[in-house]
Amino acid sequence: MDITGENNPARTAVIVNIQGFSLHDGPGIRTVVFFKGCPLSCRWCANPETLSAEPQVGFLETLCAGCGGCAAACPNGAIRTGEGDHRVDYARCTGCGVCVEACPDGALVRYGERMTVAEVWDEVRRDRIFYRSSGGGVTASGGEPLLRAGFVRELFELCREGGIDTCIETCGYASREALGEVLSVTDHFLFDLKLIDPARHRAHTGRENGPILENARLLAKSGADVLFRQPVIPGLNDSPDDIEATAAFLSGLGLETPRLELMPYHKLGQSKYRALGIKYPMDELGPDGHERAEQVQKAYLDRGIHCTVSR
Repeated sequence: MDITGENNPARTAVIVNIQGFSLHDGPGIRTVVFFKGCPLSCRWCANPETLSAEPQVGFLETLCAGCGGCAAACPNGAIRTGEGDHRVDYARCTGCGVCVEACPDGALVRYGERMTVAEVWDEVRRDRIFYRSSGGGVTASGGEPLLRAGFVRELFELCREGGIDTCIETCGYASREALGEVLSVTDHFLFDLKLIDPARHRAHTGRENGPILENARLLAKSGADVLFRQPVIPGLNDSPDDIEATAAFLSGLGLETPRLELMPYHKLGQSKYRALGIKYPMDELGPDGHERAEQVQKAYLDRGIHCTVSR
């Protein structure tokens, strides 16, 4: 199989990060490939750098020494400095990363690099020894990896040939064709169920959830190994009605034992919003969701759902 990816858009993708030694993105020790670009805009998203499909430059204000080297280097005049003011003009910024290279203090960071399947495969296969000893493997995450289904399929075909376990972490908002393209080469799916009510789902994520629920049914019917996941966001999706609706949906999938993992909401992504000059959309929320998650877990267990809490 040709994996050079040269001059073939289907074989390249913008990758935010390739993170090794992960214990929370599928079974065993895993290497997680974070794809850039997401069809949703969840208000609680902890990874705003993955929302846009294009490379972006972020500014870490606390590291800036005010030397002005970035502004001088930028070929597009997209950086303003002086008098304690530093701003990236994202209308002009192309994410080229020239300013990042020019900054001696690491105050600028480039989110996203276009990579070929061959380049990603070269990175993930280096951790094979850890996969084999722990039952782990490679997880495609994001953003939304199903936006690059062809890329994921080719990467996972290489993983299969190399005896490496595969997993996709998805919001579920994708075409049936995209899901079908990766189904036969994916060992596990981590599938988000954020809200069941379509109007409220649209209000908080920017999209209705019809395609998500349909893809969940498709995966359940296919016999795929699926662990459903749900963020626990106090006051937003943890009411008795929300829990009842999600439990009813899971129970109606025809699975012998529906599995749900709760992901307590947290605010650890706030610094990345600042770096990208984006207003954090969840300032009105109080404490994170860890304490509430245990109460929600009990409610799901009472309804016959095998429910755990991510730690």
